[in-house]
Amino acid sequence: MTKDKILCLGKEFTTEEERRAFFRSELRAKLPDLKSIDGFPFGEDEDIIELSDPPYYTACPNPWLNDFVFNWETKKAVLSNRMDNFLVSEPYSGDVNEGKNNPIYNAHGYHTKVPHPAVMRYILHYTQPGDIVLDGFAGTGMAGVAAQLCAFPDPETHYRIENEFKDLGLKPPVWGTRNAILSDLSPIASFIAYNYNTPKEADSFKKETQKLMAELEAECGWMYETFHTNAIKGRINYTIWSSVFSCPQCSGEIVFWETAIDKDKGAVLDEFLCPHCGATQSKRQLDKAWVTIFDSAINQSIRQAKIVPVLINYTVSGKRFEKVPDENDIALIRKIEELEIPFWFPKDRMPEGDEARRNDRDGITHLHHFYTKRNNYVIASIWEKASKIPHFRWAISGIIQRANKQHQIAVSRVGGEKANAGGKTAGHRRGTLYIPSIQVEFSVFELIYERLKIIQKALLKRSTPVAISTQSSTKLQLKDESVDYIFVDPPFGANIMYSELNFLWEGWLKVKTNNKKEAIENRFQGKSLFEYQFLIESCFHEFYRVLRPGKWMTVEFSNTSASVWNSIQNALQRVGFIVSNVSFLNKKQETHSARTSSTAVKQDLVISCYKPSKDFVDKIESSGSEVIVWDFISEHLQHLPVHSKREKSTTAIIERSPKILYDRLITFYLMRGLPIPINAKEFQDGLKQRFATRDDMFFTSVQAAEYDEKKALAPNFVQLALIIGNESDAIEWLKSRLRSKPQKYNDIMPDFRIATQSLRKGDTLPELQEILNENFIQETDGSWRTPDPSEAKDREILRTKVLLKEFNEYIAIIKQPKAKKLKEVRVESLRTGFKNCWDNKDFKTILELGDMIPQNILLEDEKLLMYYDIAKDRV
Repeated sequence: MTKDKILCLGKEFTTEEERRAFFRSELRAKLPDLKSIDGFPFGEDEDIIELSDPPYYTACPNPWLNDFVFNWETKKAVLSNRMDNFLVSEPYSGDVNEGKNNPIYNAHGYHTKVPHPAVMRYILHYTQPGDIVLDGFAGTGMAGVAAQLCAFPDPETHYRIENEFKDLGLKPPVWGTRNAILSDLSPIASFIAYNYNTPKEADSFKKETQKLMAELEAECGWMYETFHTNAIKGRINYTIWSSVFSCPQCSGEIVFWETAIDKDKGAVLDEFLCPHCGATQSKRQLDKAWVTIFDSAINQSIRQAKIVPVLINYTVSGKRFEKVPDENDIALIRKIEELEIPFWFPKDRMPEGDEARRNDRDGITHLHHFYTKRNNYVIASIWEKASKIPHFRWAISGIIQRANKQHQIAVSRVGGEKANAGGKTAGHRRGTLYIPSIQVEFSVFELIYERLKIIQKALLKRSTPVAISTQSSTKLQLKDESVDYIFVDPPFGANIMYSELNFLWEGWLKVKTNNKKEAIENRFQGKSLFEYQFLIESCFHEFYRVLRPGKWMTVEFSNTSASVWNSIQNALQRVGFIVSNVSFLNKKQETHSARTSSTAVKQDLVISCYKPSKDFVDKIESSGSEVIVWDFISEHLQHLPVHSKREKSTTAIIERSPKILYDRLITFYLMRGLPIPINAKEFQDGLKQRFATRDDMFFTSVQAAEYDEKKALAPNFVQLALIIGNESDAIEWLKSRLRSKPQKYNDIMPDFRIATQSLRKGDTLPELQEILNENFIQETDGSWRTPDPSEAKDREILRTKVLLKEFNEYIAIIKQPKAKKLKEVRVESLRTGFKNCWDNKDFKTILELGDMIPQNILLEDEKLLMYYDIAKDRV
């Protein structure tokens, strides 16, 4: 019986090894040209080639992406479950609740990760079998896993998604494989993604790893032994190490664990007594104790903050015990410290950065300083042994953060009410390289055995090829209009310093992130919010270019910053996308910061946006008439969700409000440099004449009928609450309140004050009386009501004059000699003035004033930032 040939991009091979050798040779020849591509990583050529599994995965820009696209396109024609006229007219608007507790999610940690079943919902809604999905900020590759598992989901996920689609009134999902292209700037991210998306037979993997672990046990098992009694030895699970401080009064050493931890209550003491002189001390008052050692890895003496072992957790005959380290344990540690590690391990100096060098002050300056000598030795040994088994190295990389000095003790579970609830260890502080005063040195053996069990459950048993590239998304090599759907979870401002945090992993890979095009805010990289927006916009521009017209992109957002939110929204719209919906993605399991911080994000936002059809854009750009405005609105309304339901109630869809519809229209025209052919009053009148109104929302006639039908099943209507953050919000809040019945100033004022608790710094909110005078009508009895259409037009003219007068006063102030930046401004005056400057093509004034107002006002206001950014391109 002859063995099946392996077919890869039109070429036949006898074995995977033959295929890999051929394409590695091809990759080696292509490397000189690839090095000019944005995001080409730092590393030696041979290390990059050794890490790669071409053409499927390259630890550099992947030169075969278009070949995969061509191959997948030819296969679309023969798929029986594809529709010729497949069209998605509205977004997936349901809120997604998906937990993190599944074997695939838990197989390998990363800073951010979206559970693959959550991504499956979007892929199933926006695509059909055979379609091409792109994730340009792929991270661990969950979009690739999701695309593949659309063909063979587990029964529970299949059942849940089918039911959710039915509840949302969507067409049943068409199950089947989608093809995925995954790209990320980080070599460790693409390495994790490759292993997640490459099938591996669990039994063979188990045999391979058991053999290597047996070798490791024979070589290094003794390093984690401790005496239970004189004759019986136990196996160390973890050792707790404590920082040592020096008393400023007597210079005596204070072991923090012994002196400052109340083990009965499970708490860190605010004050404690020096065990030598009895002086009352606090951690803040203490000096660190230091040791000077010779570091043979870098061939120099180094000074480090002193730490000592204080507790050992170990197992004997299946039972756990604890002990204070005895002289044998200290002797064992000393013996290991004196050993030379005979295997390669990374010794790199930590790069410059807020996180990467935060531990310099404690003498933790190089990558190997993050580990005890014992753990560094064992990891180096197994890393070398696993050199030919990528999935095993993947498992080892998965323990790096738990095996180093970042792992901290959960003091609250040492004693008191929470004693041993969930164990005494607490993991590392996510998003940082923080090393705590009380550290946990886990046994590398225990970590690897645990990780292997999880990975064996997570291994894909079958898969379709996924194309993976390591590069920046600012310049993709894909052809125009070549992908059918994009899902991205991009970096957000200064949330996470990816390249700095990933250095701990990438040192082991010998291939490191080229952070020149890393889309973050970072002081050491010289990247402010402006640079971040420029980079993220460059990526979105590429996504717009490669996405087919009429298709969709989903952007996940997790950040509390209004300025970052506006940067994302502006970038999307500047490149041509039209935002259709914003919904929630709840990953259920909260991070430590989400549990303890009042400002931490507890639910992610999901932005749904689409690329308009080419015919539609050409039609708009070729005509400036008002008639085309209504073509735009009609087209846009058909891309909005028709009905939104939460907890069995119908909820308002903010994108269907006249204010947001007009904002979308203005943005569409401005971003293309077109004159706006209609004002707000004419627009609102036109909406009422041409479209159906339901609950202050606008629909096409067909959509209105569908809305009525669905609302009948959930008749309770919930208007979205409005918190006043600026003057525009205040006007909408008052309109909503006065629409039902007129009210007097004294009736309005108390609630108005309560609602205005989240004003932006630097944004002047006029007094309630002034807002009422400019925007509403007062009756003879003193009550205020909303104006009728003719009154509204008069009020708008009056208000515009007032706002422009105030705007001109700002201009006069900044033109004075030695003028200082304005500390407070009225944003509505700026909006009106910027629009007036735009109409008069006075772009210089927009820039001059934009540079003199509080930066947060400019960055956090979507309209101001839009005018400012476009003006920069016009001057």
